[in-house]
Amino acid sequence: MINSSSNNSATINGSMSPSSTANPQSQGLKAYFKTPEGRYKLHSEKTHPAGLLPYAHGKSVTQITLAQLKEKPNQAVVGPSSSYSASSGVRYVAQRFLGSSNGSRGLSFVGGGGPSKTNGGAYRSSSFAGSNGSGSNSIINSNFDGKGTYLIFNVGDTLYVSDLNSQDKDPIKAIHFNNSNPVCHAFGCESKDGHDLIIGLNCGDVYSVSLRQQLQDFGKKLVGAQHYNKDGSINNSRCTSVAWIPGRDGAFVVAHADGNLYVYEKGKDGTGDVAFPVIKDLTQFSVAHAKSSKSNPIARWHICQGSINSTAFSSDGKYLATVGRDGYLRVFDYSIEQLICGGKSYYGALLCCTWSGDGKYILTGGEDDLVQVWSMEDRKIVAWGEGHNSWVSGVAFDPYWSPPTSEDTEENAMYRFGSVGQDTQLLLWDLSMDEIVVPLRRCPPGSSPTFSTGSQSSHWDSAIPVGTLQPAPSMRDVPKLAPVVAHRVHPEPLSGLLFTPESILTSCREGHVKIWLRPGQLEQSNNSEYLSAYSLKDKTSSSSKVGSLSYK
Repeated sequence: MINSSSNNSATINGSMSPSSTANPQSQGLKAYFKTPEGRYKLHSEKTHPAGLLPYAHGKSVTQITLAQLKEKPNQAVVGPSSSYSASSGVRYVAQRFLGSSNGSRGLSFVGGGGPSKTNGGAYRSSSFAGSNGSGSNSIINSNFDGKGTYLIFNVGDTLYVSDLNSQDKDPIKAIHFNNSNPVCHAFGCESKDGHDLIIGLNCGDVYSVSLRQQLQDFGKKLVGAQHYNKDGSINNSRCTSVAWIPGRDGAFVVAHADGNLYVYEKGKDGTGDVAFPVIKDLTQFSVAHAKSSKSNPIARWHICQGSINSTAFSSDGKYLATVGRDGYLRVFDYSIEQLICGGKSYYGALLCCTWSGDGKYILTGGEDDLVQVWSMEDRKIVAWGEGHNSWVSGVAFDPYWSPPTSEDTEENAMYRFGSVGQDTQLLLWDLSMDEIVVPLRRCPPGSSPTFSTGSQSSHWDSAIPVGTLQPAPSMRDVPKLAPVVAHRVHPEPLSGLLFTPESILTSCREGHVKIWLRPGQLEQSNNSEYLSAYSLKDKTSSSSKVGSLSYK
């Protein structure tokens, strides 16, 4: 295994030097890659202004997040009116903090963060809690609509927001943190009270904010933020992952590097007693609830010894998956707070995990350079993929890709997923259920396993008790996948991977993001708003045809 970084976290985001972005061929990189369905072509890039990179904080855990803001509800206009368009508002905000005054070049925008209609504008000065908890004055355009799709990414001590609909590579917003680095974040498109973005810091503190309100503000600090675990009062270890709980508006979880996960409700001020009992056995899963109904967090889950590197909820919110420094995937029934199943990596820590849209499969990746496919029905690994030459730092299913045939029945379901690694490669994989076989567990020792297709859930229920963490199975007993595409997309180790209806987004640890247009989308690339707004929750379980299966 190649250890290209000492950082064991799941995602590490970054950027490319100006010379390499201008001429990818100079780095030996191609601006396209071929797949069975056609050619993906590099369309545009997003990055942070080079002059703003805080090199002293350069090494931090980072990630990329997509956020969609819907149309702003109608509100009464307060204050003097003036002609102010949404796109010009984005331009003005960006030029205030990215203009020539701080050494960065001026920006040119195509499109904007919202419709180009004229709105009545109102400015006001307000006092808000900054990222370090201190008060500060800020100028706000309260009528800026902000409708659009945004890319959020963090580099060093700054959280950046870019307009995904614009071809300009520089961000439209930067939020600076004085005493710590933002290391993880999550956007909730269904949040009702405006606070839709949660941010976890390296020091353990957590914030919830309104993304729209941050875009309205002309300052560089958080505005209107709610602060949790202030100064590490509950847990002072690094935040490693944050996630909204599907179906529970206002509830979210925060995972920490000490193996604990906390459940928060954003509407509570946390004035009650937040003390939790001492953990008696660090090797065992346990849940403790707050004594007071006013407490925030409301519960503590002790998951494992060592860091929790990544968390992911199934789309219905029923199950929570975690992976950690100890190399185990754990799957919990969230509603009843019970460990259901899990298993070990082949080597080292697991760094990332994600669910399929239908909740049937979990992808994991980590320090063994492998991608593993876990079946919730079978409660075990049903396939593993070999193709990376270093740690796998990001995995994701592609819910927008259509299978090549219409025979996508439950018995012949097909999936497409991707992975990125510290070997700088993007790999795409195809997974076909009719070619996945599950070895029968009751195989006599020393004999060849018998394979069968179809559901084995009743067999595994009797063979594997609920809550069992299994060792890694023999590789010869599990189907091996080969990638259909392996493409070096950045000169630096990769950190993140996202799929949209029109494109694939990849990021490297230097804070640079590339947008790869899907086959058939190239004709739309001349339109500056080719990436139409889409619902982040509209993710079906569409998938694809398997490339090649073999046994080792």
